[in-house]
Amino acid sequence: MFLENKVNKHKSAGWIEVICGSMFSGKTEELIRRLNRAKIAKQKVEIFKPLVDTRYSEDEVVSHNANSIPSTPVPSSNNILLLANDVEVVGIDEAQFFDDNLPDVCNQLANSGIRVVVAGLDMDFKGRPFGPMPHLLAIAEYVTKVHAICMRTGKLANYSHRVSESDKLVELGETDIYEPLSRDAFIEVNKLDTIIPKDPDAPAIS
Repeated sequence: MFLENKVNKHKSAGWIEVICGSMFSGKTEELIRRLNRAKIAKQKVEIFKPLVDTRYSEDEVVSHNANSIPSTPVPSSNNILLLANDVEVVGIDEAQFFDDNLPDVCNQLANSGIRVVVAGLDMDFKGRPFGPMPHLLAIAEYVTKVHAICMRTGKLANYSHRVSESDKLVELGETDIYEPLSRDAFIEVNKLDTIIPKDPDAPAIS
């Protein structure tokens, strides 16, 4: 589906790929894999991440499996437009932490002939759409949803449950703060009425 070599060398529109899922689902691993393939194909690649993401490295995108690729940390999405010069592929990690202008930036890059590969959490720790990710999912040509394994049920995990007491939207951390959960497990730990507002007229769920 994702071809690194261009058959038509004339300038044409690019496209947007979004890799999404919960914590520990392999989003960054897949992003790195695609960008390394582009480099092998001798394409010019530039990778960006939000300045706030300093968990593993300040100037690399690093997966939970310790695979890494050099990147440029930026404070806002507009900096990506300024720095993505003379490139064929742009990679963006931790997209959920960027501002709401990121989808427009990705559109501008794709419209100018650049392949844009974005990775990020589609939901926050409360199971709500996260930052600019819903907009990116809507405009992308290709969407890949990856899954972790639920720590409690062994099923596919779709949610990133925070085990710490913090209620901040952005809380950087690993297994000490987050665990991937399936829908069943997420509902159980959050009690259903905290995810879906309870209708007082609705029948009780046994």
